[in-house]
Amino acid sequence: MAENSVEAAARAIGRARSIVVFSGAGVSRESGIATFRDPEEGIWSKYDPMEMATLEGYVRDPSFVWTWYEHRFGIVVDAEPNLGHRAIAELEELFPTVTVVTQNIDGLHQRAGSTDVIELHGTMHRYACLHRKHVGFKRDDFADQEERPPRCPVCGDLIRPEVVWFGEALPAAELDRAQLRSAACDAMLVVGTSAVVFPAAALPLQAIHSGATVIEVNPEPTALSRQATFSLRGPGGEVLPQLVAALQERRKAPDG
Repeated sequence: MAENSVEAAARAIGRARSIVVFSGAGVSRESGIATFRDPEEGIWSKYDPMEMATLEGYVRDPSFVWTWYEHRFGIVVDAEPNLGHRAIAELEELFPTVTVVTQNIDGLHQRAGSTDVIELHGTMHRYACLHRKHVGFKRDDFADQEERPPRCPVCGDLIRPEVVWFGEALPAAELDRAQLRSAACDAMLVVGTSAVVFPAAALPLQAIHSGATVIEVNPEPTALSRQATFSLRGPGGEVLPQLVAALQERRKAPDG
């Protein structure tokens, strides 16, 4: 593994043309959004994922699960993009092509200014009917309904968040595009993810296999750390602004 410093990482990707940022829940943690898998503070340490994040759990007690999501989404709506999100958005000023592939559903990358975001696990900002025959609803589409959960304006079925639950496949179009971008990129930043949940965790491996420079940014070692070209320790809100600043300095240099 090469020298693990921000400056070395910036040198390695300074002339890249195509960048992919693969982000996980750790990116939004600094915005006050709890991760799912932290053993002490994670959401799944307090709630049973089979009850809260499966089709079967929702059908079993739709009112309870809907109320839980309404509470969680309310917390996320009040959150703001942090310095990590904003640094990722700034990469678009430095490289011709920047694609963000995220496992997050909060929309904070877009709010920070990223313009090409692939949401592998869906989004909290859209809704669908229970079996996803009708998709793409927004809250205004059922705001006048008193029933909770509300009903699909088209078919009358229960409304659900347009997120990927356990036992469901990732959206095919998004996964295909993420795989294509990962295999074709010059460099990938892997930020705030444990890199253990497949098939998403295979994306950095695709980039490595294709010869891309892979920079991991995470406070703790992960399953990817030994294979990454650089493994930078620290939260994204600290490390990514440093990386962007180093890249900007290189652009100013005569031989940059």
